[in-house]
Amino acid sequence: MTIDKFNFAGKKAIVRVDFNVPLDENGKITDDTRIRGALPTLKKVLADGGSLIIMSHMGKPKGKVNAKYSLSQIVDAVSEKLGVPVQFASDCAKAGDAAAALKPGEVLLLENLRFYPEEEGKPVGIDKEDPAYEDAKKAMKASQKEFAKTLASYADCYINDAFGTAHRKHASTAVIADYFDADNKMLGYLMEKEVQAVDNILKDIKRPFTAIMGGSKVSTKIGIIENLMDKVDNLILCGGMTYTFAKAQGGKIGNSIVEDDKLDLALDIIAKAKAKGVNLVLGTDCVAADAFSNDAHTQVVPANNIPDGWEGLDAGPETHKAFAAAIEDAKTILWNGPAGVFEFDNFTAGSRAIAEAIAKATKNGAFSLIGGGDSVACINKFGMADQVSYISTGGGALLEAIEGKILPGVAAIKGE
Repeated sequence: MTIDKFNFAGKKAIVRVDFNVPLDENGKITDDTRIRGALPTLKKVLADGGSLIIMSHMGKPKGKVNAKYSLSQIVDAVSEKLGVPVQFASDCAKAGDAAAALKPGEVLLLENLRFYPEEEGKPVGIDKEDPAYEDAKKAMKASQKEFAKTLASYADCYINDAFGTAHRKHASTAVIADYFDADNKMLGYLMEKEVQAVDNILKDIKRPFTAIMGGSKVSTKIGIIENLMDKVDNLILCGGMTYTFAKAQGGKIGNSIVEDDKLDLALDIIAKAKAKGVNLVLGTDCVAADAFSNDAHTQVVPANNIPDGWEGLDAGPETHKAFAAAIEDAKTILWNGPAGVFEFDNFTAGSRAIAEAIAKATKNGAFSLIGGGDSVACINKFGMADQVSYISTGGGALLEAIEGKILPGVAAIKGE
């Protein structure tokens, strides 16, 4: 079932959203992007004449009640955004009466799902090495099913609109779907857009396809790099991993970040790209600094000849040109990870060059997907979010999808 085809009139819908929003020390929301992202789905239910039960996690309370992570702190903000008063259930597993009393157009927000260890389905207080762990795991899985069954009992239909947790097989993201038939469970609008964006990148490729993988470590991106190697025409590897590749090829990298145990892996990636005919773009020059600081002294040097005592903190001007050349003519673009320490204003030029090239390509008809926390932070910092095709809300979920993994939250709805 799709959300557009479903009529919620007279129905109670339980909706899994990702309201894991950042709060300041006074419990005020500092970025409401995730709440705004869920509004189309929530408003569709209300507009049809249905009632809403909203559920989410916040933070990592590890199966214990913790006021710091209470969703009671966001009730007023959700009410304001939805334009209707939002009721609050202070215990997500004991909200049956409150849910049953809901009238069409009314909204109930459940307390943090992760106050219950059953949500994540992991045994608490027992080490994995303990002989009793496997029995505890089985018992917890049974408890997780009961917890999901309780949540499901509140509603007539289930909507998953939390892409940020779609890679987790939690009670509220996957297990709960077992208690609804195919006609009464569906993806929300945000999830549909995320799934479509991934399909555009992996299944409906318009060529040339350029992927930009940044960040400090090649080890955290290896699964994605290997899956993309069979799909892309151009692969840009940038950020801190630049120096692992430079050292692997015999270069001098000064004090730059490096994974010494991944030098062979770097050489293997270079060889694979060559064998598959992929244009691998690595930095040739960098902005080196004499300290890890925004105010450090800097110089532009070859990425494979950085002086002792200096470290590469951003891509250099020649590298910017190489990035742009591989991006501007592309018709499909994926960007995950910055080209430098973009948090420091003096080291944003490499990431900005990528963003500008992506914006130019998008204007010329390319589909561009920005995913992963740092890339999203980059594009927002540069004020260019409206110049790309799609910005993903799910860091880990997006990366696992691009690696080719099945997302439990999607599979539970689609039956994959």
